[in-house]
Amino acid sequence: MSHLKFVPHGLPGMVLIEPFKAGDSRGFFMETFQKVEFERAGLPVDFVQDNHSGSHGGILRGLHYQIKHPQGKLVRVVIGEVFDVVVDLRKYSPTFGQWSGIRLTAQSPMVLWIPPGFAHGFYVVSDWAEFVYKTTDYYAPEWERTILWNDPTLAIDWHIPDGISPILSAKDAAGSAFHEADVYQEILEQP
Repeated sequence: MSHLKFVPHGLPGMVLIEPFKAGDSRGFFMETFQKVEFERAGLPVDFVQDNHSGSHGGILRGLHYQIKHPQGKLVRVVIGEVFDVVVDLRKYSPTFGQWSGIRLTAQSPMVLWIPPGFAHGFYVVSDWAEFVYKTTDYYAPEWERTILWNDPTLAIDWHIPDGISPILSAKDAAGSAFHEADVYQEILEQP
């Protein structure tokens, strides 16, 4: 019996995974990844790195990607709430330049699979959020790229309240415009 439910979400290749969560008065148990179930769902992924970040409310991280050693990411929120965004950077894709967003929360512990070829970012909605993710390739800072979060061509609705400016790192504030960004020209290997 499968403990994970796989549902296509957003742009082609993205999958929202609903884990089975068992709980009682002591707490809960939840399985968020099982290699065999991912393979049965057509996602034969091989993760090489786990990351965990914590961010205060109002912080926006992104839009990040690696132009070489592209990373597939399995992301979820373990504390708080974020609005998670991806942008298709695969030049050959029919959804090239389109974005998709979803609220991820610790209370509704959905897991999102983002295949290689997408830029990724998130805006912290709660006072504090902790975000964990597995990647299919190692972090390679020399190949990391950033696209401006507020690029007018992409016109992403980050669900930021009116009158609020997100808190950005210097790197994110200096990101490239979408029309100047490095993109994936060749077909990437996908699970």
